[in-house]
Amino acid sequence: MANHPPYSVVLTYSEERQQLTVQTVDRNRLAPHVAGKLEMPILLDEYDFKLDDEFARRLGVAVLNLIALGQPDIRQYMSVTQQPKE
Repeated sequence: MANHPPYSVVLTYSEERQQLTVQTVDRNRLAPHVAGKLEMPILLDEYDFKLDDEFARRLGVAVLNLIALGQPDIRQYMSVTQQPKE
């Protein structure tokens, strides 16, 4: 497996193209652009350091909900369980 330097992952929704795009960005170059913006820490110890299917599902739902706050048209395509699965 290739060895990559640490980077941030950016997810963008394009309404006109009806697509989600994932990009990797150097953390240092991104830092000035995100300074002072909404930050939502996700503490891994609250999940017992288990990055499992349920964690991934909840993270994905949270990210889609954040996108929908600024681009509500995406909601018409969302059919997700908002609450944790029991």
